Amino acid sequence: MDTVKCLIIGSGPAGYTAAIYAARANLQPIVYEGMQPGGQLTTTTEVENFPGYPDGVEPFQMMDDMRRQAQRFGADIRSGVVTKVDFSCTPKKVWVEDTELIEAQTVIIATGAAAKYLGLPSEKEYAGRGVSACATCDGFFYRKKTVAVVGGGDTACEEATYLAGLCKKVYLIVRKPFLRASEIMKQRVMSTENIEVLFEHNTLRLTGDGKVEGADLVYRKGEADEREVHIDIDGFFLAIGHKPNSDLFRDFLQLDETGYIITRPGTPLTNVDGVFAAGDVADPHYRQAITAAASGCKAAIEAERYLKNNAL
Repeated sequence: MDTVKCLIIGSGPAGYTAAIYAARANLQPIVYEGMQPGGQLTTTTEVENFPGYPDGVEPFQMMDDMRRQAQRFGADIRSGVVTKVDFSCTPKKVWVEDTELIEAQTVIIATGAAAKYLGLPSEKEYAGRGVSACATCDGFFYRKKTVAVVGGGDTACEEATYLAGLCKKVYLIVRKPFLRASEIMKQRVMSTENIEVLFEHNTLRLTGDGKVEGADLVYRKGEADEREVHIDIDGFFLAIGHKPNSDLFRDFLQLDETGYIITRPGTPLTNVDGVFAAGDVADPHYRQAITAAASGCKAAIEAERYLKNNAL
């Protein structure tokens, strides 16, 4: 059994940044990378909006840079998945793969949030080749091209209007005969000339030779006037929500109705002393690499302060 000052659950920009700051503060952190080392960022093709990479960078390279930087200062980065926790005691108890027990004076949770997909086989086929779940991340690659956004809520409308400022045309694919979004977002979408809303449409499949070139849709599925429709597109954006990877902590931490960890405003502090949340698992609004990294920095600084204040 290991006993550590700081345990970081999850990798990605939040986890690795927390590891850098914690290691430099001599907290000797242990990091468990989880099932997807590098986090959700590794599902995109190129990162162009992270400071310090003027020519852009491949996400695996950027995550490897962060990982090596954390290791340089002494972070112990391990493969493995945390499967059980007990935050009711001090030190906190964490189990890896159900067998290995670690006792930690502080815990930083950086498990991220997974984008929701439609479940189409073609989504996986074209992953990184025209399929994206982040318009802010990948929209720039589709300048003056035609794209589709799936969803009918505020997020979908926001993504569609953002892309409309970059792209030649944006299709908004909505399975219901109305938008669920707030009134102001509806008005923005309907008043944007290059957005075409396809109400009562569901996506059947994506098509293309090695990359997304089109989508087959079905109009009014199950109705008497059901028919298939094809649209030519260069990119396909999912905007049907994210699922925070927080189920493991549900018995101990306060979560919102979607599952995001609730933190004290402006801080990474959770309702449990000594447990901090960083990155997308606690961020329903921004979900960017730079904001995740910043929150990882905050979490490590707060962990150091907690240890000093409690003389642990």
